[in-house]
Amino acid sequence: MFDAALLSVPVMAAVVGWLTNWLAIQMSFYPVQFIGIGMVGWQGVIPRKAEKMAHICIDRTLQQFGDLNAVYRKLEPQRIVEQVVSQVTPRLDEYIDEVMYEIQPVLWDNLPLFLRNRIYQWAREQLPSRIEELVEDFGDDLDDLVDLKALLSRELAGNPDLMNRIFQQAGAVELKSVINRGAIIGAILGAALVPLWVRYPEPWLLPVGGFVIGFLTNWVAINLIFAPVRPHRVFFWNVQGLFLRRQPEISDIWAKLVAEELITVEKVADAMIHGSHGDRTRAIIQKHLRPLLDNSMIMKLSAQVTVGMTGYTELKKAMNQKAVLATRDVFSDPEFNRERAPVVAEVLSGQMKSLGPTEFQDILRPAFREEELQLMVVGGIFGALAGALQFVSFTYLTF
Repeated sequence: MFDAALLSVPVMAAVVGWLTNWLAIQMSFYPVQFIGIGMVGWQGVIPRKAEKMAHICIDRTLQQFGDLNAVYRKLEPQRIVEQVVSQVTPRLDEYIDEVMYEIQPVLWDNLPLFLRNRIYQWAREQLPSRIEELVEDFGDDLDDLVDLKALLSRELAGNPDLMNRIFQQAGAVELKSVINRGAIIGAILGAALVPLWVRYPEPWLLPVGGFVIGFLTNWVAINLIFAPVRPHRVFFWNVQGLFLRRQPEISDIWAKLVAEELITVEKVADAMIHGSHGDRTRAIIQKHLRPLLDNSMIMKLSAQVTVGMTGYTELKKAMNQKAVLATRDVFSDPEFNRERAPVVAEVLSGQMKSLGPTEFQDILRPAFREEELQLMVVGGIFGALAGALQFVSFTYLTF
């Protein structure tokens, strides 16, 4: 019976190893929001460090690639022009009506239909060239118009589980492997503890041994993900950190999710208009709308509806506001965002794949490094509790 009890030491250690690794990974992801009172509590490592990790990712990938202007050129500006024209043209008459009814509803309502139709037709003819120049102008200044880090901070603050999903999908294979290896490592450490227990059956040995096993399995688990940084030949195997070994596949998954969830055309356009440089964005829009307003036909219209200089100023202001709203509607098209996302993903993925192993590790590791000790201590505490439970069971079997 006592031999069977000794056999239970590595078995229990294997359970502790599996459980503590599982717990360490769960604590990395959950809870998404902080749970606790004051400074006492816990929030998943990844949700808590999501903003920092996203910023590191952008620093190491997008900014090394060049800048947002370079990515914008990859998005094919002509395709953006076509999107704007195709979305705005069917509603152009409506937009003009809304603006004019806001400024001079009675006069616009009484304007002869043939004259209105001439204005609609003229605007449709002018739109493509105006949009083409506008899109080209944005492409030259996009890096100055969009604060990418502010965009990421805002998105991650509103969706704290977003980075969780990115990590879970990108590293699903590795995370499962780490949990299973925890059982193997725990069993080996437990087998090493048996002769010590036989020779020194002290009451403190199993709890202390359990703490060491829980602590070490978590330490090994974390290091299995990120180390060794470069492949090392060990007998017949090439050994490398689990995330680093699958850098190409993880780069593809990571980049796809970031492009679909974080750096979409819609969110970049929204950041341009409502971000810290929104005034400059609106000034560029106004610059390219001015020819529409200063054209002789519009001036004739202004005279006919007797809006005067004050009314003309109000007309320009209303058209600028309508253009901003129309821009938001154009780039919120889900189909267009899905179509353009692979272009952004290709840029990010290509740059991530070109990073050296150390640089690639630095995208993921810094946030974990700050929390590793806590995760390992928690694993040790669970191991100590399991060791104490086992000592109690040994005492019961002895008597």
